[in-house]
Amino acid sequence: MAGVIAADIIYLEHLTEVREELMDISYGQAFMLFALVFLFISILELLWRSYLVWKYRPVFPCSKDALLSCSIVVPAFNEGRQVYMTLKSLAASNYPPEKIQIIAVDDGSSDDTWDWICKAKQELGRKVTALKLPCNKGKRHALYAGFQQSRGEILVTVDSDSEVKPDTLHNLISPLVKNSKVGAVAGNIRVLNHDKGIIPRMLDVLFVFSFDFIRASQSMVNMVMCTPGALAAYRKTAVMPVLLEWLNQTFFGRPSNIGEDRAITNLVIREGYDVIYQQNAVAYTNVPTGYTGLCKMFLRWARSHIRETIVMSRFAFRKFRNDSVSGLRINLILHWFGIILSPFFLFATIACLWWQPLGFGLCVMVGIIITSTVTGIVYTKRCGNSDGLLSFLYGLFVFVSLSWISTYSLATLHHSGWLTRSNAVKKERASAIIQKFYFDFDAFDSGKEFPLQGRSHANL
Repeated sequence: MAGVIAADIIYLEHLTEVREELMDISYGQAFMLFALVFLFISILELLWRSYLVWKYRPVFPCSKDALLSCSIVVPAFNEGRQVYMTLKSLAASNYPPEKIQIIAVDDGSSDDTWDWICKAKQELGRKVTALKLPCNKGKRHALYAGFQQSRGEILVTVDSDSEVKPDTLHNLISPLVKNSKVGAVAGNIRVLNHDKGIIPRMLDVLFVFSFDFIRASQSMVNMVMCTPGALAAYRKTAVMPVLLEWLNQTFFGRPSNIGEDRAITNLVIREGYDVIYQQNAVAYTNVPTGYTGLCKMFLRWARSHIRETIVMSRFAFRKFRNDSVSGLRINLILHWFGIILSPFFLFATIACLWWQPLGFGLCVMVGIIITSTVTGIVYTKRCGNSDGLLSFLYGLFVFVSLSWISTYSLATLHHSGWLTRSNAVKKERASAIIQKFYFDFDAFDSGKEFPLQGRSHANL
């Protein structure tokens, strides 16, 4: 919308008549003033983030001897062969083998996911711990089961549809070694199925902007707002005290089954730790290739974004740490700004296009070009290839077919469905599985079963 307003100013001469008509309407002056204020704030945000990104540098990797022990939890649900590829890529890391534990958790899959986890276990041996939950309870519960079995000083989460580079874990954990104030580290996510169509290629451009611009700028104020589930590291002493609070989080009286990554980031920040972004810790993840899957993914992200923005607002404006929180508060205000204004500008844009389709349509097109140029520049500077031009196609695609997402997610905020999980199995009630078991593959050959440990496990 900022680009559309900027275009309106650029085409001042062509749109004078339209603007005069708008000013004659009772609410027209207020609309124009509000739009100019929004443009001014957007420009200030762009300049502020650009300055922070210019200063940003990833933490230089520490020596291998200094690395802390880590437990990597890989939750999987109906992932099939891809979970095997994920575990293989983690096992191929150049991290000291005596300091690494890989925990694969099958969250009650109804396909052959467990078979592929077993195959990885057979090939990789005791490096992998394999757990199978008795029914599908959601990613948060699968992560919790893995955390409870962890032995490492650092907890790492990797999605079962993601793969890492050999140096990813080393780079990811180095900031936690070098700075005791750091409680969590966000990895850098790129698209794995880049060759599966135009949507994955456009999303790769978006991911580069989201991580190398947005998260990099947030990292400079030590407050990355979301550590991605596809790749993140947490100091165990920062997570374990709030683990049950995170597991049992509710929204509108219902269990929060989405946004587990943003929720745990909020808790780490609230406990007084820094959260930073490590650009050289890269994971590649599969993304939707079709429009329906893309909408479901964005809806889940948007609902989580709004929910956790509300949660963060409960503590961000009080003194919860000794260090400065001005950067966090600025980012939070900007988040609220976007959430509140998105439905207003959606309906305003539709009304203006209906009222003056030619004049305002020109503004929209030029606005898309202006905003997409920023994304394209960030991608081209980082990757150095022509896919940066896809930012313009993506900008048009968002405006035409995805601009409804924010408003709809706001109206359906109480929905907690994962949406993108395929072949869903019926979830059992917690009370019905108290007597059930999960499998620990280290004892699989003997056929031994282990009961769910502790009261919290019994509630899985």
